[in-house]
Amino acid sequence: MNNRFVKIVSPLLILSATNIVSHAVFAGEALGYIGAEALAFLEDPLFPRQSDASISLTSQLEYFHDFDDSNQRFAITLFGRADSQDDERTHADIRELYWWRNFHSFEAYAGIRKVFWGVTESAHLVDIINQDDSLESVDREEKLGQPMLQLIKVSDWGTWELFSLFGFREQAFPGEQGRLRAGLPIDEDAIYESSDEREHIDFAARWSHYFDVVDIAVSYFTGTSRDPIFLPQYSGGVPTSLLPFYSQIDRVGLTTQITLGSWLAKLEATTTRERFAQTSQAAVVGFEYTLFGIGGGESDLGLLMEYQYDDLKGPRQVLSQNDVVGGIRWALNDIDGSQLLFLASHDLDYNHQFYSLEYSRRIFENWKFELEAAAFTADDPTSLDFSLRSDDYLRFEFKRYF
Repeated sequence: MNNRFVKIVSPLLILSATNIVSHAVFAGEALGYIGAEALAFLEDPLFPRQSDASISLTSQLEYFHDFDDSNQRFAITLFGRADSQDDERTHADIRELYWWRNFHSFEAYAGIRKVFWGVTESAHLVDIINQDDSLESVDREEKLGQPMLQLIKVSDWGTWELFSLFGFREQAFPGEQGRLRAGLPIDEDAIYESSDEREHIDFAARWSHYFDVVDIAVSYFTGTSRDPIFLPQYSGGVPTSLLPFYSQIDRVGLTTQITLGSWLAKLEATTTRERFAQTSQAAVVGFEYTLFGIGGGESDLGLLMEYQYDDLKGPRQVLSQNDVVGGIRWALNDIDGSQLLFLASHDLDYNHQFYSLEYSRRIFENWKFELEAAAFTADDPTSLDFSLRSDDYLRFEFKRYF
């Protein structure tokens, strides 16, 4: 955690702690888990020093306390992982550490938070507030905590949100011993378009509302892009590493979800302006259809299909530039909370496929089992996922909740 981040976190921590201490009431609710993970790769590694398997220990602690007749809240969520193989994957993060207050005419959050925007399943184009925790997942579902001030106003014309985001957080990437990484090492010292670098203050706004069966949201972000551009670094004419470059962007986002009985139609779309590049567009559009009470039982089966488009080219190109994704979501609705999600993606440009399976259920009263599997097919050296072609894996994790 860099010094700038610590400097930002400390005043927010003091502010939150002062509010709690001033009320002299420490009763709250604490929960969390400790977990053990086994990660096994099914093929030999492509690069030296990479391993075939690893084990790691994880822990997450959450605490929140409501006071002032439930008009104020202090909350904290801490996460950490210790990995047996990749030193970079051994990390800790403050996911959330905030003070919330209801001022009746509006609400305010101050501190570190996670905020999710999005409606589609395969990609979340508009979800830009938090940085990806690339050490925890390749599907961009896990996020780092973001220091912020957030104001929320609920009215008859929708919900209005304003954000000031303090202290940029860089992506962290697997080390040389880790799998699921690029073929070249990524430099630790990133460069920025803004002279303020990590100290740049970003701003965002969002309006959301619903009209009968339609849920809609429009968002705006201006500041440092969460996605770095990787610039090859050369020695003797040979590329030796990748240097992350974080540009300044303005992004307008739109999400729409339409509910028609068992059908859900979904859309996420963005327009992004970058100072030294052309304005780009991206979208994910699709549907989900749910079969309720399969076979007369309690389980539900969801069928989904989505199309991903992004017109970025060259060093800015992303994986989901022209892909079709299909999948199933099976919720057993049993006492153990069993659920399964399977996705299959086909890249129409490179004829590559990606498959993922996630299954989880509770075992015993306080234990949970998670299974994750992923497979990559990539034979075009010019594609972004070519370095992942031997990284098919199985992940097992047991969590003990308390």
